[in-house]
Amino acid sequence: MNSFFARSGVAAALAMMATGAFAQAESTNRVAVETAWAVFVEDDPKECWSVSSPKQTVNSKDGRVVQVRRGDILMFVSFRPGSGARGEVSFTGGYPFAPGSTVNLDIGGTAFELFVDGEWAWPASDEEDAKIVAALKRGAEAVMTGRSARGTQTEDTFSLFGFTAAMDEAAKRCAN
Repeated sequence: MNSFFARSGVAAALAMMATGAFAQAESTNRVAVETAWAVFVEDDPKECWSVSSPKQTVNSKDGRVVQVRRGDILMFVSFRPGSGARGEVSFTGGYPFAPGSTVNLDIGGTAFELFVDGEWAWPASDEEDAKIVAALKRGAEAVMTGRSARGTQTEDTFSLFGFTAAMDEAAKRCAN
């Protein structure tokens, strides 16, 4: 089981990589695109991940849809052979989550709870990661629901078309 602190460090590293990698359409470390998912690889240290942005985003406050400014909204599945991460799920909502809150993930009616730290959310254990990855492989879409530190409710819907191929590609590239 990964500790909270280990996953916090990983989240910070992913944030730095994702911002630069996903923001640039011509990234040199993107190695594949599988429908709604892209695959990236870094060599030093070896890291591979599949990532997607939402196909739909709804922000609401006090029951009304509102316009808000958010940073990158991304869902990842990561592999880091050096630290033993194999299929680690993480999500950044593009804003600081409310302290003490959780992010709810729904995949075809199967619900999961992700704990939060700053702008990041992820499952509490490797076992939960594996359950989520299995559900993502079977599903058509994933819905992340969170609450910002300012009280805005967010709902981000991700397409899962191409997920399995992208995840398998990332896993294969980080197999050693």
